[in-house]
Amino acid sequence: MISVADLIKENRIPANFFDYNSYVKGDLEIGLLENRRGDRLIAVPDTLISSLYAGLAKETGQASRLVLFNCGKWWGKNFYTRFTESLEEYYAQSLAEMDMITFIQSLRECWQTHGWGKFEFVPEYQAQGLILINTYNSPYVRAVNGNTMPTGYLESGILTSFFTRLTGRELLAVQTTCESLGASCNTYIIGLPERLQVVDSLLAEGLTHEAILQRLLK
Repeated sequence: MISVADLIKENRIPANFFDYNSYVKGDLEIGLLENRRGDRLIAVPDTLISSLYAGLAKETGQASRLVLFNCGKWWGKNFYTRFTESLEEYYAQSLAEMDMITFIQSLRECWQTHGWGKFEFVPEYQAQGLILINTYNSPYVRAVNGNTMPTGYLESGILTSFFTRLTGRELLAVQTTCESLGASCNTYIIGLPERLQVVDSLLAEGLTHEAILQRLLK
């Protein structure tokens, strides 16, 4: 718990660390963006993301899925470190002492403030060893001509690394619904890799998210 004595001493009450107006700082004259800790930020235009995806697909073909997933894993590992350091510094307590509500709320606000869309944590199946994440309006999910499989490879990698480091266990995030295929959101199931290995084949068979989830829960 946050100490009342510490609050009085510091003369502040911790609020939303990732509030956009407080978190993002900029200098238009020199073109600099940074966060409230002084860490550099970069604004990535949509055209650059589209070009990167198209270039990868042209150069590596089907391997672009693995390239993006591994890039996401690297990104997720570093994102976890920066995110947790920011929270521990701001709330003056370790991650182990922090309540889950504060942690998830901060993650949701952080996701949105960075321009990655809306983040939703679904704990309904946590007791069965599965975590569900929904993202909305993701800039990293792209439609691919002739493709019938989810394309959020980068987000899958980010979530894989983030929750692996959070739990201390090797986990995997697999995508079962995708905005690029007409779904209202991108759904990711997070669990043990050996349990989720079957998901790609089930997607290839045309099974829905609900049907896949029921298979995994058996």
